[in-house]
Amino acid sequence: MVADQFSHVKTWVFDLDNTLYPPEAALFAQIEVKMTDWVARELKVTAEEANRLRDEYWRDYGTTLSGMMAKHGTDPLPYLSYVHDIDFSGLTRDAELKAAITALPGRKIVYTNGSAPYAERVLEGRGLTGIFNAVYGIEHAEFHPKPQPQAFDTVLGRDGIAPEVAAMFEDDPRNLEVPHRLGMKTVHVAPAPLDPPAPHIQHHTHDLAGFLRALT
Repeated sequence: MVADQFSHVKTWVFDLDNTLYPPEAALFAQIEVKMTDWVARELKVTAEEANRLRDEYWRDYGTTLSGMMAKHGTDPLPYLSYVHDIDFSGLTRDAELKAAITALPGRKIVYTNGSAPYAERVLEGRGLTGIFNAVYGIEHAEFHPKPQPQAFDTVLGRDGIAPEVAAMFEDDPRNLEVPHRLGMKTVHVAPAPLDPPAPHIQHHTHDLAGFLRALT
């Protein structure tokens, strides 16, 4: 049974975007527009070039922000405030997910490459406020993004998490590579599994609430 494979887990780590809410909410589509606009204004380039750089920096550095910081010295705090100033009305409250997370034994945390204030807004929109022991944004990782090992080392160390008794739930497959290497259980949350499968992904689910219910 899948529950037996998680019986040792004492800390449950959840990504935020497209993990604790479905992709159909389209929050990140709004954020991408804002990021492209920021890059265009900051670098004085066309929207087309800004969109290309946004994607390139995400691919090469883990986040657009990290690429902008490394290549152009961008101040992260104004950037984060701007790109996360979006419409949250597409979020719906999810009582089933709230109950499933609440029922998990042990410590529950959110760890996102977004900012913590943004994460709190998302949790509020999903009806998940108050059920997590901690919420960590990229600022808590000293602006090192997942999937960089230093990002995980910083956040796991800050929270005192022992990886061998922890599990990570994440929509971006590359952000599960380091957790798997550290000894965490890894769960890919996405509409479809990877094809071909990746060795660092131990489980896949398109229904997070249902998967968590099966563990308890």
